[in-house]
Amino acid sequence: MLLPNPKGNYSFLKGIAPYSAGAVAEKGYEIVHARFVQPVPLAKGFERVKAHLQAVRRPAQALCGMELRSPRPFTFPGFTEFNTGYVEVLKSWNVFLDDLNPVARTNIAPEIGAPSVPSLYGFTYTAPSVRKEKTFIVAGAGELPEGSLNPDDVIRKGETSNEALREKTRFVMGLMAGRLQGLGVDWAQVTTTEVYTIHSICSFLASEIVRPLGKAGIHGVTWHYSRPPIVTIEYEMDLRGCYREIFL
Repeated sequence: MLLPNPKGNYSFLKGIAPYSAGAVAEKGYEIVHARFVQPVPLAKGFERVKAHLQAVRRPAQALCGMELRSPRPFTFPGFTEFNTGYVEVLKSWNVFLDDLNPVARTNIAPEIGAPSVPSLYGFTYTAPSVRKEKTFIVAGAGELPEGSLNPDDVIRKGETSNEALREKTRFVMGLMAGRLQGLGVDWAQVTTTEVYTIHSICSFLASEIVRPLGKAGIHGVTWHYSRPPIVTIEYEMDLRGCYREIFL
């Protein structure tokens, strides 16, 4: 379900309480992707986001995506507890829209060099633009059906064989395709494809990821040697179609 967020100048796909499933900028605006050189502890990261938005004369409601890095994967109950504090900050910014969170999110745990505390790696926001192309972000998703945080719903739960990983990947690619369709865009408009797993995907990288990307495959795939945010989930992806990428 694509819902308008006029204060933020974008529309978003309804997700679950902690995050939306994606966002697409409205006409006259584009989504800008900002990334820190190194992750910033989350509390400080929120301050940095607010300061940046003020510096570029954008309201807090322009925030449409957050990219988090965690010390290690959460348990399912731990993930719920973490989300409570995270959501409270966004509510205090008056970002929520009719009790819905419009801000998409990816949250992963680097296997090597992880931060000691939950941290902010990057974020996206809308800004005025004369660009005609649609810009968008698709939130991170692992091998769980849309809307579920039930560990029993994990596809091929507890399995990491090559065939199980192939099935997980195929399932997540299906989620990505569905979210692209919901945003009114397609694979050809994707500029960045990111994969998060510590397991080898080499044997099916071409058949299950690069070929289905179609024209977006020319941009390659960024593989982060990281775990998804919750234990028992082994593979995650996110996407974006952005033309302005900045480092802070």
